[in-house]
Amino acid sequence: MHIRLADAEDDAALLALFHDSIYALGPEYYQPEELQAWAPKGQAPDWQKWRRRLEPLVTLTAWNDESLLGFLSYELDGHIDFLYTSPQAARRGVATTLLRQAEQELQEHGIDAFFTEASRVAKPFFAHHGYRVEAEEWLERDGVCLRRFRMRK
Repeated sequence: MHIRLADAEDDAALLALFHDSIYALGPEYYQPEELQAWAPKGQAPDWQKWRRRLEPLVTLTAWNDESLLGFLSYELDGHIDFLYTSPQAARRGVATTLLRQAEQELQEHGIDAFFTEASRVAKPFFAHHGYRVEAEEWLERDGVCLRRFRMRK
């Protein structure tokens, strides 16, 4: 596995992995209507929206040969925004490697406090890595409320 910064040419692979991860790993935690609100299926991707969402973030990608295994996006204030792994790479150290890399890079910028809004899927992962729940939140998307947790380390 090798880690590198994402670029605009990775957008299709990132979006595909985002959807694959949500629909493969999320059903244990979320109802079908919640998954649809989180990552709509059956619609043409809005590439401009996706690019605008990623553009201000630092996005690290994990690759094995030509396959994207996972990605993590963060802001320079310590905010961990996206963290998704391929269903085939789940629970194989990809997310841990990405998180450690991001935290190390942030520490090199003088940031030693990290925070995220974790889904019900990601909450145990972040807790395992020392993040503590500060608050439960509800995010509304397309009329559906999604439960998440504001966590800090």
